Amino acid sequence: MVTTYLALSKVAQLNGQEGIINGFNYMMHGANDHFHMILKRDNPDYPSLPGLTVLIGGMWIVNLNYWGCNQYITQRALGANLKTARSGILFAAFLKLLMPVIVVLPGIAAYVLHQKGLLHQEMMQAGETNPDRAYPVLLNLLPAGLKGLSIAALTAAIVASLAGKVNSISTIFTLDIYKKHLNKEASEKKLVSTGKLVVLLAMIIGVIIAPHLGIDKKGGFEFIQEYTGFVSPGIFAMFILGFFWKKATSNAALFATIGGFSLSFILKKLPVWGVNLEGLKNIGFSSLITQADGSKLWEIPFLDRMGIVFGFCIIGMAIISYLEMGKQNNPKGLEVDRSMFKTSPSFTVGALIIVGVLTALYSIFW
Repeated sequence: MVTTYLALSKVAQLNGQEGIINGFNYMMHGANDHFHMILKRDNPDYPSLPGLTVLIGGMWIVNLNYWGCNQYITQRALGANLKTARSGILFAAFLKLLMPVIVVLPGIAAYVLHQKGLLHQEMMQAGETNPDRAYPVLLNLLPAGLKGLSIAALTAAIVASLAGKVNSISTIFTLDIYKKHLNKEASEKKLVSTGKLVVLLAMIIGVIIAPHLGIDKKGGFEFIQEYTGFVSPGIFAMFILGFFWKKATSNAALFATIGGFSLSFILKKLPVWGVNLEGLKNIGFSSLITQADGSKLWEIPFLDRMGIVFGFCIIGMAIISYLEMGKQNNPKGLEVDRSMFKTSPSFTVGALIIVGVLTALYSIFW
């Protein structure tokens, strides 16, 4: 927040003024296109945020899969009773509303300052501008004490996030693979030592392959969303029907997992194979891209691809489950009761406030 304040103040000085409001107004005037949250088809960033898909399409798959099917998230909610878990998730939603202020505004401020030549030298790396240097450059605006505090906070956040992820890696491999299939008689001590070894190997593998994945070309967040999108539509379809539809079968779940990944891979590779998707352009499933060699290919934005694959998995699971109607209902399916979804007045008010703020943001910065 302090970084945001100083960055906006720095922008205001470009116009001979002071204060964050003047800085914000200057950015709205000088970089108005950077505030658009729903992009048009002719925008070069359309493949990353394909129009209304961020409201009514594949973005729902990204969010519901992450917040509802990710062990890294759910293991925290499952450790509490229902009221406490809901309160924690609601609080996290309020914190998420700060992300545009903490992350987006400083980024736009860095862009405006760079356009005016103030951060040109600091943003250069190996003879060209490196956008990833924007936030470290802005942190240099902080005084010595706050700069150290910010670095410590960022480090703590990274370590905490990493700890949760390696815990998930260790748990999934140790209990679901090693214990069930490789060593069914393993003792608790053996499981713990195996889990530690898995964490170490996972980190080494991650460090080795990360530089070759092209994360720097897309940016870390978009890279993660796109490539987890190869598996998340099928996994999410499997979770939803497995939880709430007792007729869903294991073969249907297997179809969603394997079929979803396969279709995601096929749709990702379609542009490389030169398939012309012009007929789908008007309904938002494709966009024209120009490759480095000048050739033009049709690409399905990854959020649209996730929506298509999710629909394919749901339909496929339903068909397979109906074809296996002779099997008994899944005993692990949840008994859905309306009372399960009844919330306290305070939770309802908080949720409505969040929805209202989001609606206002998308309306103002459409």
